Amino acid sequence: MAAVLFAALATPAHADLRMCNLTTSKVGIALGYRDTQGWVTEGWWDVAPKGCETLLKGALAARFYYVYALDYTRGGEWSGRSLMCTKDREFTIRGVEDCLARGFDRNGFYEVDTGEQKSWTIQLTDPNQPPAP
Repeated sequence: MAAVLFAALATPAHADLRMCNLTTSKVGIALGYRDTQGWVTEGWWDVAPKGCETLLKGALAARFYYVYALDYTRGGEWSGRSLMCTKDREFTIRGVEDCLARGFDRNGFYEVDTGEQKSWTIQLTDPNQPPAP
């Protein structure tokens, strides 16, 4: 899946960062962001077809978040140009430099601009499916 297609909506109910999987596939999600100590990447959240998961709880502290997603059912990925570190299994990694030298994988994450909202939902869609309204 070469194309990165997603829609993002502000959600007033809870102050969280959420991912909704609008595809028919089970997907794995890795998240990158900056906190007070620098860059962090975390993963993996498994999100069922048509399901949602909370990636970060509480009011969002950053404007930009970065996502890398794998399609476990059909293969493929949603990726972007921001290179960050990942691992095959559950992880929290500090820093985005020298991923391979530090024993990690390196993947391209796509940027999500929350517009400085305190709560945000990212909607992951199939590349051939129009974004949800």
